[in-house]
Amino acid sequence: MSNARLQRSLRATFLGLAVNVALTVAKFLAGKLGNSQALIADAVESLADIFSSIIVWRGLVVAETPPDDDHPYGHGKAEPLAAAIVSVMLLLAAGMIAFHSLSGINEPRGAPSWWTLIILVVVIVVKETLFRFVLRESETVSSSAVETDAWHHRSDAITSAAAFLGITIALVGGPGYEHADNWAALVAACVIAWNGWRLLRPAFNELMDRAPDRELIEQIRTIAQSIAGVDEIDKCHVRKMGYQFFVDIHVVVHPQMTVEHSHRIGHDVKDKLRAEIPAVRDVLVHIEPLKPPAKIPL
Repeated sequence: MSNARLQRSLRATFLGLAVNVALTVAKFLAGKLGNSQALIADAVESLADIFSSIIVWRGLVVAETPPDDDHPYGHGKAEPLAAAIVSVMLLLAAGMIAFHSLSGINEPRGAPSWWTLIILVVVIVVKETLFRFVLRESETVSSSAVETDAWHHRSDAITSAAAFLGITIALVGGPGYEHADNWAALVAACVIAWNGWRLLRPAFNELMDRAPDRELIEQIRTIAQSIAGVDEIDKCHVRKMGYQFFVDIHVVVHPQMTVEHSHRIGHDVKDKLRAEIPAVRDVLVHIEPLKPPAKIPL
């Protein structure tokens, strides 16, 4: 199951990598030859996509490395770490695009070439299709890194759409509207920055071991509570490691129960949780005695 997940994740990542290499070259040449600052800025964003796909690729491979003496819980944190790095790259790409757009607004320039619009239409269709495919794969494999890579493709489609709008305004408006191209690139930079920040927060939350959805925790408590011999569930802490979960749970049993019996109950809890929730990789069960009810003072 783990190997199949890795193969699907890498397939989506390598497809995005190949497309980004081709589009980066095409957009940069078209921007230079067609006199479009927005198209050049779009090429810069695609260049960032190439590096982000490489980072995601390495993050996925490292995350699947089995546990060892130095990393007894495995290497799953490599996925949110890769997602965080890619998100930061989105923010840096947005800053770079904004800088170049603003620096060229007051400089005299000619209008972009009309044929650059054809290039942008092709880019928008390809990147939006790629975004939908990679996002669907990320949901299937439950990977934050692949999801971030998918949104990087959507950001590229957005910058291309903004470039298309800017070039169209510059061509239709005629003299005096040449800098609409620069303003379109600036708007695209703001959208990219927002996506970068939006994706950075969940990656950091996962790195900081933020608790998953309350629904999953309640499901774990309900399953554990259903085991014969379990009187109640005290604490239940869950943390995410890549696409898997590690559970620390305090199970309350009768105080006169033998160690052997309580130990068997602990194993039953662990086995049932892992069987009913495949994403749970390991469960640490702590046995606690049931406390007698407090006496009511007369």
